[in-house]
Amino acid sequence: MFPRTMAAILPSIMSPRDLQGLSPEHLEQLAAEMRKALCEVAASRTAHFASNLGVVELCLALHRVFDFSRDRLIWDTGHQIYPHKLITGRFGRFGTIRTKGGLMGYPNPDESPYDLFMTGHAGSSVSTALGLASGDDLCGRGDRHAVAVIGDGALPSGIVFEALNNAGFLKKKLIIVLNDNRMSICPRVGALAEYLDVIRTNPWYRGLRNQAKEVIKGVPMVGGQMERMIVNVKDSLKATLHGGMLFESLGVRYFGPVEGHSLPNLIRYLELVKDEDGPILLHVLTEKGHGFKPAEDDPVFFHTPAPFECDDDDCIVSIKKSSARAYTDTASTAIGDCMRRDERVTVLTAAMCQGNKLEKVREEFPSRFFDVGICESHAVAFAAGQAKVGCRPIVDIYSTFLQRSFDQIFQEVCLQNLPVIFMLDRAGLTGPDGPTHHGSFDLGYLRLFPNLAVLAPGDEHDLTAMLDWALTQNGPVAIRYPKAVVERHAGERPPIELGRAEMLVEGHDGLIVACGTLLGGALEAAARLREEGLEVGVVNARFVKPMDARLPEWIEAAPWVVTVEENALQTGFGSAVLETVNDAGVHAGPIKRLGIPDRFVEHGERAELLADLGLDAGGIAAACRHLAGRHLSSRVATDAATLHR
Repeated sequence: MFPRTMAAILPSIMSPRDLQGLSPEHLEQLAAEMRKALCEVAASRTAHFASNLGVVELCLALHRVFDFSRDRLIWDTGHQIYPHKLITGRFGRFGTIRTKGGLMGYPNPDESPYDLFMTGHAGSSVSTALGLASGDDLCGRGDRHAVAVIGDGALPSGIVFEALNNAGFLKKKLIIVLNDNRMSICPRVGALAEYLDVIRTNPWYRGLRNQAKEVIKGVPMVGGQMERMIVNVKDSLKATLHGGMLFESLGVRYFGPVEGHSLPNLIRYLELVKDEDGPILLHVLTEKGHGFKPAEDDPVFFHTPAPFECDDDDCIVSIKKSSARAYTDTASTAIGDCMRRDERVTVLTAAMCQGNKLEKVREEFPSRFFDVGICESHAVAFAAGQAKVGCRPIVDIYSTFLQRSFDQIFQEVCLQNLPVIFMLDRAGLTGPDGPTHHGSFDLGYLRLFPNLAVLAPGDEHDLTAMLDWALTQNGPVAIRYPKAVVERHAGERPPIELGRAEMLVEGHDGLIVACGTLLGGALEAAARLREEGLEVGVVNARFVKPMDARLPEWIEAAPWVVTVEENALQTGFGSAVLETVNDAGVHAGPIKRLGIPDRFVEHGERAELLADLGLDAGGIAAACRHLAGRHLSSRVATDAATLHR
């Protein structure tokens, strides 16, 4: 285990203003202390790690050169925000990061005025920063700087090029810092990645850069103006002769690449571009995991590693991995099995090969595996094209990220009625990642579309059976499952049939209709109530769309009903039940919907959040007791009125 940080400087940094008086040596010492603090957190809980190690110097240089109490700073995606939090007054609470009630693992304006937006999805920083620059101009604050820090993994996102195109046209003062570490979560993919690699390794440019340094050294009394002139000439030549024209042709001036772990070098370049007019892209080369050798050697694993212990030489002693099988494991295994049985099956992911645990699929079926980068809209339209010519594509994307492809789900898939299968990982509450990553809305935005069947497995058996069933369908299918340990419920299970639920427990005192993997909590609640003398039935809905035609009669026969879902209540599963009952014209008793209320849910362990929202077994049982009590009181009152007459 890492020793407690014996920091001489970090505890004294109450705001970025405290950086101004530090010598270069003290800044280097501060960088080392910040890395130590990062290591201590990662050793105690799962947290974003390698990406944060890679931006320590960049963070310090930015705050040294700019005054972000006035200037504007946007960290794209936001998972590399930890060093920024350490020097913006949050060091004292840093040990609480990613715990319930503690600091968020992403930017959060409620924590600090230095966090302008709560972000968690990649690609939007350039657009947002351009909007800030434009707004400041309109409001008479044109002296402020707007800076967007974006990683090379996010750079291929379509919205980035939309923003670059607009920035080059508007010619607002904007600084885009391209943090190039040759990684997304996994190694980056695509032609743009290859282009950046050429810039990194171009020997002609390296020679030019070194010659420029010698020229600068040889000029007596060289000042900032001379240095800027030489650097501008150098970068203009490079852009013309090498291919930096990709950015230049969009009207965005290109500078770099710059060594990203040399504080003096970073500060010098940021000072050079600070007062340039128009949009600037500063290409900074960093190393994911820098300063901690295990993370340097394996940045994929150390993106969000399990808690670990190290010796004094930063050698891993142990990693506290969980042996529990998760729904993501079941999904990836099932996808691999389908690809072995059917050569038409392909799988697409959006830079989440590791998160979706598809590494083995990628290795076994390289020609049928497609990682398109952080380009979810493209992934869905791409899948539609494959489906049109006879493939059976599986789009495996987190629920929260699939939202980015809403229009393509509508236009290219559902409107065409194409057999694309959506596997929505991380549906529901994702735990410490918080509101940017909770998959709270997919049932609402998916059940809107004609032709699309929407399923929610109640356990591991359902998930595998649902994927097998989906591959037999001639239209689109969506299957959502949580970031959770798998459950498997006992008993003989009927096969998956379109719009068919299963009654798992019979009961005449009330009915619980469970959507998805909260089924386990519903069954436990029913068992507790049975011990109290209440016989409550439990239905595993399986389908959110279409609904089982038998559901209205089951509901009509029950004195009261509780629906349970790990999704926003608005337009969610419970709403679908109410619509179904209404359309059937049946006379139902009270129906209580349990789900995620109309607010963004904070970060915390999934079990903690479920309990807070009344979605665990105890909360479900309490809702049932309340309805049973109301029903009993109503029945007693009715009986009394009858006797009185």
